Amino acid sequence: MSQTQSRKTARPLAAIMFRLPLMIDCATFETFIVDYFEGTLTKRQRFVFELHLRVCRECREYLSEYKATMALTKDQFEIPFSQMGMGDVPEDLIKAVIAARSGKHSG
Repeated sequence: MSQTQSRKTARPLAAIMFRLPLMIDCATFETFIVDYFEGTLTKRQRFVFELHLRVCRECREYLSEYKATMALTKDQFEIPFSQMGMGDVPEDLIKAVIAARSGKHSG
């Protein structure tokens, strides 16, 4: 049984709510998250996304954890490489990664 299905059976009212017009299920909600943060949802999609948030405690918690993860990830990219405690990284590996990120291939 999927997590979405177990949520529905654990909360019968929620199962009914997810069948209403404009209501999405938790799996669909998850597919909207990236677009939600990027601001690329249509007005209707954003309304439906936020409507789901109002009725689904689990997705509110999931979104909160997702935001926290994104913030931590962003913070990690702001730390200079020299302070990351990576130890001795081979110079050729560093050059290969930089080349790959810039689209230049050595070979």
